[in-house]
Amino acid sequence: MQANIHPKFYEDVIVTCSCGNTFKTGSVRKDIMVEVCSKCHPFYTGELKFLDTQGNVEKFLKREKAATTYKKDSKGFKKRGNQDKKTKSLKELLGET
Repeated sequence: MQANIHPKFYEDVIVTCSCGNTFKTGSVRKDIMVEVCSKCHPFYTGELKFLDTQGNVEKFLKREKAATTYKKDSKGFKKRGNQDKKTKSLKELLGET
């Protein structure tokens, strides 16, 4: 094993959660900040809590609303193509009518 290539390991690192909970652990970083810990995560607490930190739900609802209005607007239009013409059979295409 080569010497002096490994990071320094700190044994008493304080982890701070956004809920205010702190605990000690070991890491190569001096201090750690987290958004969710075992004291405030819904899985561990058993409480129903909505975690949407980046607004993903609002983005989805906005796109869904735009899609439904687009569908309503485009329902009245005919599809492009030759739908009015009757489809010919293979005999008709070969000229054996």
